[in-house]
Amino acid sequence: MIWLAFPDSVAVNAMKIDYLTPWPNGKPPKPEMCNEDARMSVLSAYGLDALEDDPELAEITRYASKLCDAEVALVSLVEKERQRFLARAGLEERETPRPTSFCAHAMLEPDPMIVPDAKLDPRFETNPLVLGHPFVRFYAGAPLISHEGAPLGSLCVIDTKPRPEGLTEIQLDGLRVLAGSVMRRLRHRRENLVQTAELEQGERRLRTLIDSLPDIAYSMHSDGSFEYINAQFDRVVGGKAPVTAEDWRPLIHPDDREKAFADWDTAFANIEPFEGQFRLKQKDGSWRWALGRVLPVEAKGEETRWFGTMTDVEDRQQQAEANEILTRELSHRIKNIFAVIGGLVRLKSREFEDVSSFAEEIGGTLDTLNRAHSYATQEQPNAADTLHGLLEKLLAPYGDVTGTRISLTGEDTQVHSKSATPLALVFHELATNCAKYGSFSVPHGQVAITTKLEGENIVIHWAELGGPPPVETKGTGFGSRLVEATVNGQLAGNLTREFGTQGMTAILDVPIASL
Repeated sequence: MIWLAFPDSVAVNAMKIDYLTPWPNGKPPKPEMCNEDARMSVLSAYGLDALEDDPELAEITRYASKLCDAEVALVSLVEKERQRFLARAGLEERETPRPTSFCAHAMLEPDPMIVPDAKLDPRFETNPLVLGHPFVRFYAGAPLISHEGAPLGSLCVIDTKPRPEGLTEIQLDGLRVLAGSVMRRLRHRRENLVQTAELEQGERRLRTLIDSLPDIAYSMHSDGSFEYINAQFDRVVGGKAPVTAEDWRPLIHPDDREKAFADWDTAFANIEPFEGQFRLKQKDGSWRWALGRVLPVEAKGEETRWFGTMTDVEDRQQQAEANEILTRELSHRIKNIFAVIGGLVRLKSREFEDVSSFAEEIGGTLDTLNRAHSYATQEQPNAADTLHGLLEKLLAPYGDVTGTRISLTGEDTQVHSKSATPLALVFHELATNCAKYGSFSVPHGQVAITTKLEGENIVIHWAELGGPPPVETKGTGFGSRLVEATVNGQLAGNLTREFGTQGMTAILDVPIASL
């Protein structure tokens, strides 16, 4: 079952229709649907103007004329003041007044109405169509009844000679079948109107919804021309709506324009999604940051369509800039705190000879943490948020002018700022021990670092070369305990040390997810 919803051009009341079950042959129309108002409401649902001279209906009338050996055949729909001939064979007129209509009688019958001789029928003996042109003597009309039981008209054949024998059985059955074909054609027209009206209603609702959005929204054809742009464009930008992408050029800030259009041209050429941030000119002449997004939609056998939005992100942009200023200020203050604490430790250590080595180690740790903090907050212009970038920054103080003291090779991976501090503590411990007891303690000693992705983990191999013979320690000092707790707790990894003849080797195995 389906609800009718017709556009304004089709005057019809909403009603339920079962399109799957035609009105049965041999059954008269519903009495309540014979009411003129109800009948006209149904009749108007077919959009009869578009069915005049319909090729399919014309073919049916021609065949009906041949089948019944009749001079005239008509598809006649009975309206309030006239009967209209949607298709006709053997007659020039397109309509006649309703009071003279034979079909107005035929449409109320359960079966085809046969008039062997109109001059002998009391209903029609004085009818102008009998006494004058076209001089009707024989009439046979099969009723056309809608699916809900409303009488519409008939498929009829007419002759100027009486036929006392009427129609043969084959001709009568054929007329019924052809009338059913007429109703199928009318039904298809009606269904098409319903579907069109539903689509138009859905489109109107969708456009109303899109017009209420706070974003500028639009659609484009495959050639880049704009098909639709919502009302928000006029509220935000104003003026003539863009026809092509080039029409946006004066609306984008000169400093952002070239990049935005270069990115768009690439995305358009490759049929790829586009996303860009730029300043958009407002109705009052000011500029506000906007985020533009455009998506291509490809349907099989159809042109590519593009759907886009422009979202005002001015407040977000200002907040981001304020946050960046605050972050820089906080970073600067934290760095100062590291420097002050390190200076105090070194200053106070002069008063206590027995803690100078401890103070030196704590000061070095603070320096390392300071470098890790600078890396995590991206203060250093050459820093990169990768493992290799972090290691290069942390170990820079231990390098030499030749650049051969430290080598770093292998696969790289991203490092989140939250992982920078625990990694800094681990490699600070390795580097300071190397400087005290390993290869960094001699002029030509080296450290080779290799990284390798193994499944969901990354393995970092630290090898000391050219230093004094390593001495294995039990790892019970504060630094060792701190490293163990950091690796096992914060990084969810594992650190092993090996003391070979060439030097100490450490292997750090950490899940990539921890970084």
